[in-house]
Amino acid sequence: MRNLILAIGCLSLVACGGGGSTTTPSPAPPPPAATLTSIPEIQGSGNTSPLEGRDVRFTGVVTGDFQANDADTQSNLRGFYVQDVPDENIATSDAVFVFDGDAPTVDVNVGDDVEVTGTVGEFFGETQVAASKVRITGSGAIQPARIDFPRPRVTTNSDGDRIVDLEQFEGMLIRIPQTMTVASVRELDRFGEVLLSAGGRPYQITNGNSPDTTGNEQYRDEIAKARIVLDDGNTEENPESIRYMNAGAAPASSIRVGDQVTDVTGNLRYSRGSGGSGTQGWRLEPTVDPEFSAANPRPGTPSVSGSLRVASFNALNFFTGIDAGEPDCGPSGQDNCRGADSAEEFDRQLSKIVSAISQMDAHIVGLIELENNAEESLRTIVDGLNVVLGAGSYAFVDSGTIGDDAIKVGFIYQPATVNLQGTFAILDSDVDPRFDDTLNRPALAQTFALKSNDALLTVIINHLKSKGSDCNEVGDPNAGDGQGNCNVTRRNAAAALAKWAASDPTSSGDSDVLILGDLNAYVEEDPLTTLKAEGFINLVETASGAEAYSFVFDGQSGALDHALVSSSLAQQVVETIVWHINADEPRVLDYNLDFGRDPALFDASSAYRSSDHDPVIVGLDLVD
Repeated sequence: MRNLILAIGCLSLVACGGGGSTTTPSPAPPPPAATLTSIPEIQGSGNTSPLEGRDVRFTGVVTGDFQANDADTQSNLRGFYVQDVPDENIATSDAVFVFDGDAPTVDVNVGDDVEVTGTVGEFFGETQVAASKVRITGSGAIQPARIDFPRPRVTTNSDGDRIVDLEQFEGMLIRIPQTMTVASVRELDRFGEVLLSAGGRPYQITNGNSPDTTGNEQYRDEIAKARIVLDDGNTEENPESIRYMNAGAAPASSIRVGDQVTDVTGNLRYSRGSGGSGTQGWRLEPTVDPEFSAANPRPGTPSVSGSLRVASFNALNFFTGIDAGEPDCGPSGQDNCRGADSAEEFDRQLSKIVSAISQMDAHIVGLIELENNAEESLRTIVDGLNVVLGAGSYAFVDSGTIGDDAIKVGFIYQPATVNLQGTFAILDSDVDPRFDDTLNRPALAQTFALKSNDALLTVIINHLKSKGSDCNEVGDPNAGDGQGNCNVTRRNAAAALAKWAASDPTSSGDSDVLILGDLNAYVEEDPLTTLKAEGFINLVETASGAEAYSFVFDGQSGALDHALVSSSLAQQVVETIVWHINADEPRVLDYNLDFGRDPALFDASSAYRSSDHDPVIVGLDLVD
């Protein structure tokens, strides 16, 4: 036994170069190569990677090149997408984003076979691999996966918003072959994104359906299943170059809600608009330039039949007081200013308003969202119009401050066509407690006499409580039936308005009444049905039905601005239009210079994007 042990020990010494031997030791063998991990293993079947925080090595084909500092200066996501052949599990994506920063050491191109080593992580909801090594090993090709909308499932993002469920395709090269409609361009300038929806322009549910809690829940799901964001392939916020600004549009025009795009291809990304900003959801990063069609071209100058034209126009917070951050606007001089932030912005805003109103050529215009001062806001607009159209072309109803809100409604008119008949009247809480003027702006009525035949018309301009903030303090919460916040407040105001309008508030002795303005209610909501139940006829609904719209919110169109007439006036109506110059347009074209916006995009002579609401114009042939 001892001899055997010694022999083994001797063999061991020789092998180690011991026992006085001068043999050079052999180098240690390299460590075995790290095991390849498949991309589906990295992605997993859930919303986050099961390998988060671990180092991996994988292979695949580059399907989307969005690297920094390469020949493609238009797209930069600071990385690229790698995809492998599909596995048998449809719940796991076959692609992943590789992050390689601002100065990648290897410039990849679409079609490169690559081997990537890096660390798995989650970046604002997207599974990524932060590369430590990238090696090009050959070439290959991956065909895009076809995806049709609407999709079968909906989920929620980290903010609780409903979005389409596309987790199984994260990072993959996809193709949407069908025609998609532009549903919103709100974030075009800030994040370079266009919201697309299948099945045509999406509308607010209560624009064509009665309010209903169950129906609203189902409808919100269907809206989410049908849409996706077309991104610009860039993480830059407020990019200097806006990729889709003039995509497919006519010369000197812009992309608009209602335009269309067919057969888009790109990589599917889950992210916010830029870093932590913007809405979280699924974005298509194009690998082929999309080709838009101008399915919703800009309308020209309106031509409305009738000898008398009356319009409603939202002036988008036209304040003569500059918003310099001090609360020195409104009737008390202690309200926050809401409009232009500088003299330059003010001039731009005024020129847009003047361009729109002068092109409408309405004889009476009810204005909304004016600074609630004595006369400065109205006088400034009238003065601007008279510079362009000639002295005395317009005058204003000197109604002074109205209520104590920072904004008010008001009237301007063409004295060559109409005279004021009597004095104005105001509807507020003192007239009818149902009209809560701490939430609704007081309504303003004025009777006008048509000079040609002395026919009388009483016009009432309104701005009811918005849906944007809650009314919980007055026991009026969002009921979840599609009508949004403060519906009871608006419904009560509408009931008070109907009674007041029928009472001849201006003592005109004439029953012809036109109710105009921003009622902040869609066609089938309670405030409108309340007015209709009292005998008023909604001209906007009559003209366009469930497809009426004057505003776009959350990628859904709908009519918030209305014109309703008494039964005696209905037979004198010739034509009603909503002039779609604002709601469909990108906000980058308005007066604001926020976020370093390019001033050269602004056109003072253009009516387009003079506000966020579209004007309503009614043509009448008044009879005495």
